[in-house]
Amino acid sequence: MQFTGSFKERGARYTLKKLTPEQKRIGVIAASAGNHAQALAYHGGLLDIPVTVVMPIVAPIMKVENCKKYGANVIIHGADIGESRLHALKIVAKKGMMYINGYDHPNILAGQGTMGLEILDQVPDVDAIVVPVGGGGLIAGIALAVKTMKPEVLIIGVEPEMCPSFTSAMKHGQAIHTPTFPSLADGLTVPTAGVNALATGGHLIDKMVTVSEAWISIAILRLIELEKAVVEGAGATGL
Repeated sequence: MQFTGSFKERGARYTLKKLTPEQKRIGVIAASAGNHAQALAYHGGLLDIPVTVVMPIVAPIMKVENCKKYGANVIIHGADIGESRLHALKIVAKKGMMYINGYDHPNILAGQGTMGLEILDQVPDVDAIVVPVGGGGLIAGIALAVKTMKPEVLIIGVEPEMCPSFTSAMKHGQAIHTPTFPSLADGLTVPTAGVNALATGGHLIDKMVTVSEAWISIAILRLIELEKAVVEGAGATGL
């Protein structure tokens, strides 16, 4: 199911499938540093839905090239995902495409929540689930699904110190802009947490933790040594 190597495909495909015929004809647009962009590009191609992605200049070259290979219209714009989003919304105003927020659209949250259900199915006696957090879509979906089925399971979120936007949002009770700096976990450097993600999962999350770049690098190394898997920083942050 996850051809592009990221859980983002879950929410992307579900959201694309829920579009109206007119929306499918016009196409969709999104701002992403890579994973959401790849997911939309790949499944948009499978479903014959036009996809445009706006990616910041810090987006990994491999992910940019993959999006082009999958058939998406790729626009490189913005120093971070926040600036990319503003540019994408300007295009929406001109062309009428639907903007799909990779971490805050309700259907995206629903799709990501399937991971929580799979965890409960595969590990029935799970005590805690540790989730890397960027905009908050994944942890919101997982928290809602898991807490509905097994309220006693702990939900722990992990963010890079370079961009603790969800931690800041939980402290202030609302999504606020957070200064963002380059990180090995580039997929988690979202300057403003999702409003829907915070409202859906904020009260269900038991604990938020921030980790340094040094610990992220060690986690990447440990996964190579122990699991023989090369995992990007965003995925390794939970370890």
